[in-house]
Amino acid sequence: MTHVESAHLVELALRNATPTDAEAEALRHVERCARCRDELRTLTRVVTAARTAHLVDLPTAPPERVWRRISGGLNQDTATPRRPPRVPDPRKRALLALLAVAAAIGIAVAHRCLRERSELVRRGLLRWRLSCGSGRRKPTVPVDVTRYTLKRNSPARP
Repeated sequence: MTHVESAHLVELALRNATPTDAEAEALRHVERCARCRDELRTLTRVVTAARTAHLVDLPTAPPERVWRRISGGLNQDTATPRRPPRVPDPRKRALLALLAVAAAIGIAVAHRCLRERSELVRRGLLRWRLSCGSGRRKPTVPVDVTRYTLKRNSPARP
């Protein structure tokens, strides 16, 4: 379905259109089409509001001092030239990029080591004990001696 053009609906709302077959066909379409009917109704309200407006309904002109300030502001040369933005030194940018990559690698390695250590502690393969005298904790690895057997003819290890 082809809708009535917006310009045609404006003419219908203004009632400027001369009665022709095209106008009659457009009005028949508007009767059947909700979209065109709503648009024509809205345009008709706007036209009616504009035609019934009085001078008291219109906004008042601003005082003369406002216009003087506006025109005075237009005449001033307030645009001070700005310094162009500094172009960063390519060596400095490369150094910063290298530092960022090194920091990312360091963080990834530390995260992996901490994750592995916590997994060993969780499994009971790594424990912490206090070192004598220093008060610091040191990791210890518990050894289950029942899992190891000595062979008779094995050479002694230093």
